[in-house]
Amino acid sequence: MNLSGNQASADASLETYQTIPKHVAIIMDGNGRWAQQKGKLRTFGHKSGVEAVRASVRYAREVGISSLTLFAFSSENWQRPKEEVSVLMQLFSLVLKSEVKKLDQNNIKLKVIGDTSALDKKLQEKIKKAEQKTENNTALTLNIAANYGGRWDIINATKQIANQVKNNALLPEQIDEALFNNYVSTSGLPELDLLIRTGGDHRVSNFLLWQCAYAEFYFTDTLWPDFNESIFAVAVADFASRQRRFGLTGSQIMTLDKKGSEPC
Repeated sequence: MNLSGNQASADASLETYQTIPKHVAIIMDGNGRWAQQKGKLRTFGHKSGVEAVRASVRYAREVGISSLTLFAFSSENWQRPKEEVSVLMQLFSLVLKSEVKKLDQNNIKLKVIGDTSALDKKLQEKIKKAEQKTENNTALTLNIAANYGGRWDIINATKQIANQVKNNALLPEQIDEALFNNYVSTSGLPELDLLIRTGGDHRVSNFLLWQCAYAEFYFTDTLWPDFNESIFAVAVADFASRQRRFGLTGSQIMTLDKKGSEPC
């Protein structure tokens, strides 16, 4: 992974951005269609999409995004053809082997979120070693969602909280949004600011359901293997142009902006 290249090119310079999102998530859609358009097998698209991952990580680190969450494999993807699933798992394993050293060299922390217990034992061990190797890095947290589902995340958090109550370690009246945040997969990360989906579809596909409550959405027809720094920059510029009200009125937000404050 070449993360030490030149500053990402973009039509709009970074100086024009009013806001850089702290946490960006991407639904990486369109690998199969991209390959089919070229007369290739769907698996060729997944392999080609690795370069788009590199470009996204490179751009996120360069502009100061602190957390980047990529939807690599959903809990529903097990229903795909066995050959495609097998290739995806092999690709995940190969990328872990080839890229972790470069992530570490670039001060990037790797975290895998999702129900990893369903993955191959050898892959689980690779994930564990990769996370340990990069755990103290601070430039960017790269979260790979593998065997992840938003409903699973909410149910898993609920089970953990229920056990705390059952064991008299927690009172029901102590449960609030802040506490719940401590039990979801993205615990400790900034609130999700921007959710990008490539490939032309306009849905979240069971991704970060709890986390995207106040996220801005950006949809692009670009298929994932063609996603690059310039397209990422356009999404960030679009995000920066929006007024995020968090339940307040536009006038209230303008007043807070003048005071140099941000709504909670």
